[in-house]
Amino acid sequence: MSLEFLSQILGAIYDAALDEAGWVTCLEAVRVELGANYASLIVRTETTDDIGLIVSAGNDPSNIDPGNPYIALSPFTGMKPDQLVTMEDVLSEKEWRASSYYRDYCAPQGVFHVAAADIATRNGGVYGFRVTRPETSPPFSRDELDFCRLLIPHIKRALNLHLSISQDHKVSTLYSHAMAQLMVGVVVLDQNGLVMDCNPAAKTILEMNDGLRVVDKQFEASYVNDNRKLQGLVRNALLHPHAAKVSLTEAVSVSRPTGRMSWGLIVQSISSDQWTEGRQRPSVAVFVRDTEGKVDPPVRLAQQLFQLTPAETALAIQLANGLSLEEAAEVLSIRRNTARAHLRSIFSKTGVRRQTELVRIFLNSVAWLSAHD
Repeated sequence: MSLEFLSQILGAIYDAALDEAGWVTCLEAVRVELGANYASLIVRTETTDDIGLIVSAGNDPSNIDPGNPYIALSPFTGMKPDQLVTMEDVLSEKEWRASSYYRDYCAPQGVFHVAAADIATRNGGVYGFRVTRPETSPPFSRDELDFCRLLIPHIKRALNLHLSISQDHKVSTLYSHAMAQLMVGVVVLDQNGLVMDCNPAAKTILEMNDGLRVVDKQFEASYVNDNRKLQGLVRNALLHPHAAKVSLTEAVSVSRPTGRMSWGLIVQSISSDQWTEGRQRPSVAVFVRDTEGKVDPPVRLAQQLFQLTPAETALAIQLANGLSLEEAAEVLSIRRNTARAHLRSIFSKTGVRRQTELVRIFLNSVAWLSAHD
């Protein structure tokens, strides 16, 4: 085995940590190097609630397959983590041939020789690494098994790295969703003050083209004076010392050509560290909220939180959006007396006495953080 090949296979393993599709390339390289008919990674075994998942490179044209019920019968189940074994280490040849796992699953697939390891990740998961050959091929040699043992700690690190990245992405997505549900737009600028990313709420605000815009990746205010202030704050944030423990935060008001209430912007520096140098690093965050936007929480959750009827919930949402009782009654096509009766019932159930209090508790409730029904 050349150092060049070893470098390539290790590179493929760590590429797979960033993109699951890379496991097929990695496993194919292992399969070819060992003259195997299959090289597989058992991601999940089949259960009553999950069909499982196996990523495999081999004679089967399908690279990503659901699990199979035979894995539960495998003699390689429950092995000591991170240790490579072969079929000969687990069963005698006679026992292997007589096993249901071999007869019903392996033999039809042309699998006879098996090198297997269960790789434990830090979240308690166990991934199965398997390399197989047909009976017509020789057993795996000591050098070939040593090669597999060399790969196991790297596969383990790559799996742990993927889990960390995936978890960070899910948490980041959750935070972004919460900000969007609260109608808080976030625009992230790089070290040159150019737009790197916008969350969904910010994209909606920019699509309005009402005082804020992006021109050639530059985040701008429509009016000259407002833009001068905004760019000054961005430059100041970019000049803020990277090593500072507390990020610089400043605010600016931006007028809207439509005459609606001005945008309120918060400009905040993003402190970096010595490992985040290079191109396009997040350096400034700009927060903006559409204070006049219509809120629309899931009706079901609002009902559950405040024990309201559907009609009462619909009225409360209209009031939270700034409508008067008379305006809300008109929008909902109900009589004013009916609206007043609903409002009295809402007051009784929520424990408030004034409409302004009702609006406050609705706007501050967790109902706004959920996806719409």
